[in-house]
Amino acid sequence: MNENIHVVALVKGKERFVFLFDENKHEEALRTFGRYASNPQLSFTWYDAAILGKRIRRIIERKEGQTANSSASRLSFTSSEDDLF
Repeated sequence: MNENIHVVALVKGKERFVFLFDENKHEEALRTFGRYASNPQLSFTWYDAAILGKRIRRIIERKEGQTANSSASRLSFTSSEDDLF
C-alpha cells in the first residue's frame, strides 16, 4: 500500500492553517474545515473552507486520474484477429 500524505495550507496575516491528509481520509479533512469555519473563535471562514476543499478535491481527482491512467497503460489489447489464435 503506497499512501501519500498531502498538505494544504492557508496563510491569513500572521495565522497559518496547515492540514495534512491522505487519500483515504480526505473526507475527514473536509469535515474539519467545516468545524473550523463554524467556530467563531477562529478567523477561518466558510470561504477559506471552500477554497481548501476545492484544493483537496483537485488533489484527489488528479490522483484518481493517475491511477486510472497507470492501470490502463498496463492493459494490453489484441489489435488483430490473427493474434487471437
